[in-house]
Amino acid sequence: MSLNISYTAILVAAIAGFVFSAIWYTALFGKTWAKEMGFDMNQKPEPGFMVKSLVMQFIGLLLLSYVFTHNIAAWQFVPGTKDAPWIANAISAAVFTCVGFYVPTELGRVAWERKSWKLFIINVSYHLISLIIMALIITKWIQ
Repeated sequence: MSLNISYTAILVAAIAGFVFSAIWYTALFGKTWAKEMGFDMNQKPEPGFMVKSLVMQFIGLLLLSYVFTHNIAAWQFVPGTKDAPWIANAISAAVFTCVGFYVPTELGRVAWERKSWKLFIINVSYHLISLIIMALIITKWIQ
């Protein structure tokens, strides 16, 4: 058995995740997220900081996309999942990954860092939707 991996799908999924994160954390929830994080909205970050942060974000999304692609491909060998519609497989992969990895992390932030439930909802919703977008791209590409 070999995994069906597409490096093009990995790159496209990472780019889609990057674009989505820009929309989510600026136009949709930027001000609320910044307020919940305790950022001063009157203080603009330095350009060098922004470039470094955006590069790191994209590298993180490439890593996520790469590992997520392997995860999705590996699930194709589980009995009963091969014949399921690709969209169902994509959404299942996204939901299970979000519930198993992102929800516990964000719960820890609420518990130990005293972050708000509003921030929890913003971040978990972002991760879930981002994972769904990436999973749809990856799953369609490798089906």
